[in-house]
Amino acid sequence: MNRDELWGPEVAARYDTPGEGMFADEVLGPTVDRLVELAVGGPVLEFAIGTGRVAVPLVGRGLAVSGIELSPAMVDRLRTKVDESTVPVVIGDMASARIEGRFFLVYLVFNTISNLLTQEEQIRCFENAARHLAPGGRFVVELWVPRLPEPAPGRSAAVFAVEPGYVGLDTYDTLKQRVVSHHFRFDDRSAEAVLFRSPHRYIWPAELDLMARLAGFGLESRHSDWSGAEFTADSPSHVSVYRLER
Repeated sequence: MNRDELWGPEVAARYDTPGEGMFADEVLGPTVDRLVELAVGGPVLEFAIGTGRVAVPLVGRGLAVSGIELSPAMVDRLRTKVDESTVPVVIGDMASARIEGRFFLVYLVFNTISNLLTQEEQIRCFENAARHLAPGGRFVVELWVPRLPEPAPGRSAAVFAVEPGYVGLDTYDTLKQRVVSHHFRFDDRSAEAVLFRSPHRYIWPAELDLMARLAGFGLESRHSDWSGAEFTADSPSHVSVYRLER
């Protein structure tokens, strides 16, 4: 399945979960606060803008926001919140699509760079960010730190979440640095579960830094979350800020 088909109308229709999950105030609030700080009042560009989870609050904070998004269905949901003149969006791949303007900040949140399934595509994503940035501009990437299954004969899967009505597990191809996340959702009224699968290419922090360097960026900061907590060997994810050096 193509990536634009993966994020089709059915997924877009259930993507927004106001007040819960990644839309919870304790998750979204620090994200927006940090991006406002990094933008220093200038125009910003979101790669994979989706339904506007982050973009719409940024507009509410007075920033000019544009977007690139692969899925027309996700943009249709965005358009129920803001119009094209408020948040211009180009439909296309974040590794290659262009939108008019120069930006102080480009950002890519919630692990979305891993939706690009080859190292070459991920490098081109950094290069595309650099093309859109004004001199000295910043590129922000939020990404999980890979946690591979414990070595064991024949083991290629790991459960990452067990919650009421939800089980999540990952299957791995370590040769290609690929992982497929399987999301099983169910309720007490049915004997069946709904499965959604999403493929990713996982990236180690040092590899991400090299991709940045190839595109002309230097690492400015790295924290374990949007609130600025220290990044350590035990951090499950990171927020990395790269500054354009050329």
